[in-house]
Amino acid sequence: MKMRKFFPIVLLSVLLGACTTVPPTNVHQPMTARPQPRPDNLAATGSIYQPGFSRTLFEDRRARYVGDTMTIAIAEANNASSKSNTKASRSSSTAASIPTVAGLPGKSLQGLNLSASSAHSLDGKGEAAANNVFTGSITVTVIEVLGNGNLLVSGEKQVAIGDNTEYIRLSGIVNPYYINSANTISSSQVADARIEYKERGVISEAQVMGWLARFFMSALPF
Repeated sequence: MKMRKFFPIVLLSVLLGACTTVPPTNVHQPMTARPQPRPDNLAATGSIYQPGFSRTLFEDRRARYVGDTMTIAIAEANNASSKSNTKASRSSSTAASIPTVAGLPGKSLQGLNLSASSAHSLDGKGEAAANNVFTGSITVTVIEVLGNGNLLVSGEKQVAIGDNTEYIRLSGIVNPYYINSANTISSSQVADARIEYKERGVISEAQVMGWLARFFMSALPF
């Protein structure tokens, strides 16, 4: 009886999970931020210098404050390989005999020869390799300025092609000194980088097992 009451709840949760349209993400949230509002108490002084909104005259327009944008050139090429080989062997033999001695009981066992031998061998091999290449560019927004001046950036790019939508997401910590004059930085210079490329549409759905098959696979013990 309890199982009948529990099954509709499980079925509803699975259906709601199947209706999710946006792929989940692990990048820092939020993925964008508005610039901080200007204080009302800072009135115009009539001069070039305005308190609270100054930038160095000879400084490039690089990202510095919350809401500023910058471009990150994604150039990730990761290669990893692992290979192992294990070999072991062991063998042993044992021999025993009972001599014939007059006057001892158990005459039926006298003169019997016993021998035993065993051999064990192990030969194992393993090999793994991974090659990943991800190139492109994405413009992100400064969502927080840390106490040491580093910038926490995050951003998302959506590209819709027909019925498929591609999501490119990136977040991480940027040192302002690494930003070049074009307000661009390489992804290899982003600390705590989280880079994602995901899809939503007919092509991605065809590669995913159906929700009912996943339910029975997780519920059945065999």
